[in-house]
Amino acid sequence: MGVTWSQLFPPQPTFTEKNLPSQKGKVFIVTGGTSGVGFELANILFKAGGKVYIAARSKDKALKCIEKIKSTAQDDSSETGQLEFLHLELDDLSTIKASAEAFKSKEPKLDVLWNNAGVSLPPLGSKSKQGYELQMGINCLGAFLFTELLLPPLKAAAQNSPPGTVRVIWTSSQAIDNQPRPEIIMAEAVAPPQDQVRNYTISKIGNWFLASELAKQVGSSGIISVTQNPGNLNTELLRNAIWYKYAVYPILYKAIFGAYTELWAGLSPDVTMDNNGCYVLPWGRIHPSPSQDILRALKGTEDGGTGRAKEFREWCEKETSKYM
Repeated sequence: MGVTWSQLFPPQPTFTEKNLPSQKGKVFIVTGGTSGVGFELANILFKAGGKVYIAARSKDKALKCIEKIKSTAQDDSSETGQLEFLHLELDDLSTIKASAEAFKSKEPKLDVLWNNAGVSLPPLGSKSKQGYELQMGINCLGAFLFTELLLPPLKAAAQNSPPGTVRVIWTSSQAIDNQPRPEIIMAEAVAPPQDQVRNYTISKIGNWFLASELAKQVGSSGIISVTQNPGNLNTELLRNAIWYKYAVYPILYKAIFGAYTELWAGLSPDVTMDNNGCYVLPWGRIHPSPSQDILRALKGTEDGGTGRAKEFREWCEKETSKYM
């Protein structure tokens, strides 16, 4: 109950634009960077001198966001970086390789990938272009494929960076702490139940599974992979659940606070190789007491776990293999 309460009413953020070091020379991707948390995060990174690729579906919307961010920067600032648009449609696996290749044709390295984009509670029956339940298709399969395709520039950055400074950040939700069955049942991933809340929760548990599995895969290269709950926020993520937004409105925070969570996960020195694969809470803390069921799922059977995370990653790999 204490952890749930502290996610609803987090302590003040400790890592913000006010104490963020210069990010000059760093290259970042923020998926879903045209609104909400992604927009606020891109704004912070740009004003700290980073080169930020805003990965989104709409070029027109992205360019308007870029102009808005630039217009708020001080003309005489020596810290401002660069902003670029990167076309990305996470609901269509057949297009994601082209997006990754477009990035790699421009940049030899990638310092931090924020898998920020996602969808929550779309109308029941909503599907991706390949016919997957939409939340699974975007939040897990699309993000997994995009990340796998960007491992070469991430590893290139890690070769010339201190261990743990190159990172992949995944986005989960407090919903995973509030479920009586926090483990993913693969049957539900393959054949989604007629329950969008459950489907959303499955995708968010999946994000932690993918973060943990990637940490095992690339940790030896000095790369960190973690997932985070950005917080309860008043953003467009709730556009499909207006009833819920009104019900919890008194405890919703501005998007900037979610950006602080993601900023901490992506750049704080408090996240180290020793806690690779961890889960970050609002507005920048490591989860002190995750569900024991999830912790068992993160471990392989050889280590006394259920191997559920590995099973889920292998399923994602199989489903996306022809689009690699």
